[in-house]
Amino acid sequence: MANTAESQICHSTHSFQWRLGQKKPMTITCGEAGTVKDSLRRSDLFRKNEEKNKLKELVVVRGGRPIPSHFPCILIKPEEQLEVNYVNSKSADDKPVVKSGTRSSEQMVVFNLQTKGGKNITKIVRNPALRSYPEFSVYAYKGEKVKRALKRDGRFLKTIFKKTCALYDLTTNVEMSNLVDDLDDKTFQIIILNKNSPPESQPSSLEDAIDTLEQGNDNALEQGNDNDENNTFIEELCEIPDSKEIRSHLSSLVRDFLNKMSNDQEKDEHQILRVEYGRSQGSVTVETMKRLMSLSNSVCQVRIKGSAVGSGFLLFDSFVLTNFHVIKNVFNQNMQLSEPISVHFSFESFDQATGGHQVQGIVACEYGIDVSGHKCDWALLELNADQVLPPGLLSHFGFIPPSGSICIIGHPHGGVKKVELSWILPNISVQCQVIEKHYNENLTSSERGEVIPFVTPLFARGVAKALSRTRDLTYETCFYFGSSGSPVFDSHCNVVAMHSGGFLYESSSGETQSVIEYGHPLSSILENLIVQLVKRDRLDVLKKILVGFNKHHKTIIHNVKKLVTSRNYTVFQYTANKVNNLNDGTLKMFFDFICESDTPVSMDMELGMMR
Repeated sequence: MANTAESQICHSTHSFQWRLGQKKPMTITCGEAGTVKDSLRRSDLFRKNEEKNKLKELVVVRGGRPIPSHFPCILIKPEEQLEVNYVNSKSADDKPVVKSGTRSSEQMVVFNLQTKGGKNITKIVRNPALRSYPEFSVYAYKGEKVKRALKRDGRFLKTIFKKTCALYDLTTNVEMSNLVDDLDDKTFQIIILNKNSPPESQPSSLEDAIDTLEQGNDNALEQGNDNDENNTFIEELCEIPDSKEIRSHLSSLVRDFLNKMSNDQEKDEHQILRVEYGRSQGSVTVETMKRLMSLSNSVCQVRIKGSAVGSGFLLFDSFVLTNFHVIKNVFNQNMQLSEPISVHFSFESFDQATGGHQVQGIVACEYGIDVSGHKCDWALLELNADQVLPPGLLSHFGFIPPSGSICIIGHPHGGVKKVELSWILPNISVQCQVIEKHYNENLTSSERGEVIPFVTPLFARGVAKALSRTRDLTYETCFYFGSSGSPVFDSHCNVVAMHSGGFLYESSSGETQSVIEYGHPLSSILENLIVQLVKRDRLDVLKKILVGFNKHHKTIIHNVKKLVTSRNYTVFQYTANKVNNLNDGTLKMFFDFICESDTPVSMDMELGMMR
């Protein structure tokens, strides 16, 4: 919570009536931000009944519709009367996932849902007692997604998150990924759009992941996927081999920090945690910037039906690389697109009319966990080869450096093309410093005066464990939504990674922030791409990659050979036999090297020989 002055600005003193069952109404006056349950607990009568019914579930009814007990009290109007009942409990806990903060009522919306879902998903609420009400109300914060609001509510069955569901109001469908801003005072029914589970996806927010833990989902198993539903973060927090040293180091850091907080009240906590590292690396030479500006011509915005959904870049020839999660909603299992996708390379000004290039199809893609146990999230889009396109960035490919400055070019928040300079977070120690910095910046006090961190030790452990399991490039950036698929350049203007995500949370001020962001190494994407092209028999595209490789191509091809050997990909031998009948020296040399167990063919060839 914020300080008292800020609370008074967002929460003026107000009164409302409530009654227990059919008893006479009583009045409660509230003068500070909190939940409806917090306000009711000021009543002796309510506290007595709460103690008597501690094994039951509290149901608060507003205007004939049940609301969650963590409903912000500021949304209760003076003329409204709340009815309080208790029913048999079907859920483990009634505490709010997110405490009500200092937001004003103008920053929130309230919408209603029928307690009975549509066909094939009629049961949507955990407690059958709520089904006696035709509708119930859900509150949400402007700027957040429908799914986030429903998860916070806590009264829904997991089914609605495991299936592809939407809100329906007789005229239109509102998907779970939509913002809640326009839903105020509307009534919907939850329907199922697709009986199949939605595609696996990586967690969009650590706050979502922490919700999963707090709901007591302790039976998730580490299955090697990144499902963003109820088991998302449990998987990230499972025990991993040889992790004791990392856990011990992180636990030590957290203990030391908490000891400093409790033993030295005189010190400025902001200075305790504020660690500046590598800030001087935020500048580049004019020469480097000119090179980056030239390379930026190959960066594009990805749009679905004209709406911006992410970023990407021309990798080679007429093929654009982006994150799979950017286009997953219009992709089916047959590698077909259900909606038109276009890419726009010249969207650099809002006044500028940009003609886009239509995507013809998806050549190859991967999403989830690859055979090596690492995250993968990429898609190669094919454009019309007859179009005039900027140069591809494959010839500027490089490996991730251990440290130093980086540059990200993309379209954050669906806007014009932008550039941000940042720096690599080289190790777990520096990453923990970043976590501690966010921990400190989001400290707030409860009404009892105790410290409540928005970035908790649980949050810190989760981020650190996730990072300890990855080979991704980590850094800090303000490139959030809409920037997935942006190329990440090192200090020598080599493309070393693809910006893919971050660990998001809602700060004490209500803003979406991220602790650490990450990009998938372009080297691992290329290795997996080559394997996928062979599996899909796209030798025409494979040859273009081999021709476009720079001096680093030998390492990539050696790594592909290791992959093929370790996984026993028989398709490579089959394709090698087919290539022998073709008059193509580039492909023959590649497959001879990959498939020969004794490696008699040297790949120490000059780049010209690949052509």
